Amino acid sequence: MFWIEAAKYDVLPLDNSTIERFDVRIRPSLTRGRSVFTYFPGQIRIPEGTAPDLKNKSFKIGASMDIPAGGANGVIATQGGRFNGWGLYLKDGRPVFHYNLVGVQQFDFAGKDKLAPGKHLVLVDFKYDGGGLGKGGTLTLSVDGNPVAQGRIDRTYAFRVSLDETFDVGEDTGTPVSGDYVVPFRFTGTLERVLIRLADAQLTPEDEAQLQRARVAIDLWK
Repeated sequence: MFWIEAAKYDVLPLDNSTIERFDVRIRPSLTRGRSVFTYFPGQIRIPEGTAPDLKNKSFKIGASMDIPAGGANGVIATQGGRFNGWGLYLKDGRPVFHYNLVGVQQFDFAGKDKLAPGKHLVLVDFKYDGGGLGKGGTLTLSVDGNPVAQGRIDRTYAFRVSLDETFDVGEDTGTPVSGDYVVPFRFTGTLERVLIRLADAQLTPEDEAQLQRARVAIDLWK
């Protein structure tokens, strides 16, 4: 009866391409073809297929914030979790970028000094080596245009960040990407916005206009 009904309603041939379906690029997405993204606190639980695709390319993540007199801590932006992903956050008042490669390799980039009260721009600049999938690259973490940490990420994930973890801004709604904190680790300062640029992509006029509207140290994004 199943085969009769399957033929009747054009179900055949059956598709058993399970592995291929793990690739979110085959699904409809509002982010495909874009290279500049602006996010604000409270934008959470964004699935990988509709989040910026940082895999196999250079990228920049910039966050503008206002630190209160008593200092601030918490997640600025994160994607993935305990078993794979990345996170940008303040820990003990210091900026940290953590890259977690399938829970096996952990890469930490942290500033030595706490962010002083006032407005700051924290920028992550990752330059991909190229030459194939899952290659490494050099990462620089800067505060207000001044590098505070730099180093190598030897390898990167090539195909998928996570099956169930998401992209979050201002807090972490899944498992922590690092043992540094306990979720949700909400940002306790004033997080104004987070900008992400896929640096290997050619900027469209719409991208340029979005950068100008954001007014977040545009010269750092060149």
